[in-house]
Amino acid sequence: MATKKITFDPTAGVPVASNLTIYGGANFNATFNVVDTSNTSYGFTTAWSASAQLQKSAGIGATTVPTATFTAGITTGSITLALSSTDTQPIPEGRYLYNVLISPGIGQTIYNIINGNILVYPGISSSP
Repeated sequence: MATKKITFDPTAGVPVASNLTIYGGANFNATFNVVDTSNTSYGFTTAWSASAQLQKSAGIGATTVPTATFTAGITTGSITLALSSTDTQPIPEGRYLYNVLISPGIGQTIYNIINGNILVYPGISSSP
């Protein structure tokens, strides 16, 4: 389980870069502890929502579809991403791109808060 601290500045307009690793056939969990520019836990409310996906590549006119969609959660001061072992098992080995989008509510601004690479290692053993 990865835990990372990031600073969210809505006025910056630039996502935080964070690279992650997934092991095929294992549960994946990542927690991002989010602080504001004063290094205080960010005050997300229950109205905020998050979404995140990974895909092999991205580009103008790219026709690739997401390889996986994370279960994304947002609470006061943190964002969590998760994939179950059955979700990680079929992901082929390689480097993928991902991003995390958040919004304070329906019809509100959508922020690309985190993006980066995910290195996927294949599962070797079967589940116990």
